[in-house]
Amino acid sequence: MRVFVGIDLNDDIRGKITRFLEGVSGFAPEARWVRPESLHITLKFIGEQTEERVAAIIQRLRQAESSGFEIHLTGYGFFPTAKAARVFWIGIYAGPALAELAARIDAALAELGVPREERAFSPHLTLARAGGRSGDPKRRKDDGPDSTFSALQRRLAAMGNPESGTLSFGSMTAPEFILYQSQLSPSGSKYTKLERFPMCR
Repeated sequence: MRVFVGIDLNDDIRGKITRFLEGVSGFAPEARWVRPESLHITLKFIGEQTEERVAAIIQRLRQAESSGFEIHLTGYGFFPTAKAARVFWIGIYAGPALAELAARIDAALAELGVPREERAFSPHLTLARAGGRSGDPKRRKDDGPDSTFSALQRRLAAMGNPESGTLSFGSMTAPEFILYQSQLSPSGSKYTKLERFPMCR
């Protein structure tokens, strides 16, 4: 099964993002938009694993303890660049705590042979991808000008500077991180929560 580790959003933030998506998704109709119920913060993508390996992963993740911390969701951006955009995302800010948790998870799973991350942890919440294109934030050889998000970018610019705080979806305290199963389908990915890992208060 295909698995990853992430943090779920609370209902208040999910509701705010849902209303935002309803207002802007029409400006990029060719993009593949993430369903609101599927929104999450990815900490570690693991990939295809057997059931036996998933059981071992769960045991390792229990060792990656963390205290609860506050997460702020504000601003937006495009990967890899605005002119060659493949991904539209919301910014996530949590101080060092979120990156430290991701590093502990990465180290714990490396002991099982799961490859370590090659690039620094860069938290974000993916809202849409250019149809049929990779969601990888790194530059790729085939990157070039893309008009998928151009009308959306004009609309967002008219709403104000994201750095000014005019585009904020609120804050939440993460109570847990979760091991998810990802099932791919023509209508998009379906995520199932396999195991929850509470964080200390």
